[in-house]
Amino acid sequence: MGDDKSNEGVKPIKKSMTDEERMALAAKLDKELDEFIEKLPRKKYEDGWPEDRWEEEMARHPFFMKEPPKPGDEVHPLFEGLQKLKYDPEENKPEELALNYKEDGNYNFKYKNYRLAVIAYTEGLKVKCGNPDIDATLLNNRAAAHYFLKNYRSALKDCELALKLKTNYDKAIKRAAQCCYEMKQYNKAIDYCDTILENEKDNKTLLEFRKKCASLAKDIEQSERKKQFFAKKKQMEEDNLVKEILKRGYKLEGDDLSLEKLEPCFPQLIHNRVNLDEYNHLIWPVVFIYPEYKIMDYIQEFHENTIFWDQILQVFETYPEWDEKHQYKAENLNVYFETAKKKLVQTDVNSTLKQILNLPGYVIRGGTPSFMILVRDSPAEKRLLKEYES
Repeated sequence: MGDDKSNEGVKPIKKSMTDEERMALAAKLDKELDEFIEKLPRKKYEDGWPEDRWEEEMARHPFFMKEPPKPGDEVHPLFEGLQKLKYDPEENKPEELALNYKEDGNYNFKYKNYRLAVIAYTEGLKVKCGNPDIDATLLNNRAAAHYFLKNYRSALKDCELALKLKTNYDKAIKRAAQCCYEMKQYNKAIDYCDTILENEKDNKTLLEFRKKCASLAKDIEQSERKKQFFAKKKQMEEDNLVKEILKRGYKLEGDDLSLEKLEPCFPQLIHNRVNLDEYNHLIWPVVFIYPEYKIMDYIQEFHENTIFWDQILQVFETYPEWDEKHQYKAENLNVYFETAKKKLVQTDVNSTLKQILNLPGYVIRGGTPSFMILVRDSPAEKRLLKEYES
């Protein structure tokens, strides 16, 4: 009788686990894992970013940084390498290099770093990539950065250069119009508006802007006409003033008569230059000098037809504060003027200012007639007369 081999090669049937057994096994494995971790040697965290500053370190990593390093910041070697790769002429075609600079400029522009944007666009233009569209875009973008920096003249220049490369560049035309507006070149701004309005006749924003420029241009034109009118009127008045002085034969210091010579040299009379009244009579600024006390009086308006005595009476209606002895009373005074030859001449106070200015030897200096006033027969008068005699 042979052996029974009917069960050879048959695997035993595996009994399935119940839920309770499965839960018990999972708990046992968790416990064993925790015990294994607990027994691992403790090491200080030195191989990676510091635990308390990992977010800061991550932000500085070239792969994760949101902003480029600022001037003076420590540059990550990887970032430096990426930058070199990005701007290396040997690694980039001219167009690619120009676009890289454009991208940087746009980034800085977005975050209102307009000066850095200008630098980036300028570097892009220096590449001279030969593509007029790219160069026109760089110029227009640089114009925008200049505009926000209020460099309106530079912005307009860039717009004009962009338009030479790309004639129908609406963005550059609009920016040019805005620059002209800021520089109060309203008629030029209107011309730029009209260029776009030829194709966009219903552009309400541009139509409103053009209307504003036209109104301001009209105001400037009216203001300029008014300015020219008054300038012409003033010139006629000044020409007439010189004419009247020459007609009277007054002698002024120097060889020829000019308006500059009529300007008072005394600060107190700086706004009181000789002028004409409505009847073409001259009104002069006049200086009274008191040699005894070494002080002066400034008469802002002395009509040429006024009798000198009347002016003296008005000035010495009361005793001056500096006249401690109360000697300077109208009837006690003598009036003198100095001639061109340094002689002292006594003035007839019953004459008009016009008559005195016409006397031989009288010279008007610094646009201001002047007279010396002394107390009659006083020691000061005698001393002064003696000085001029010597």
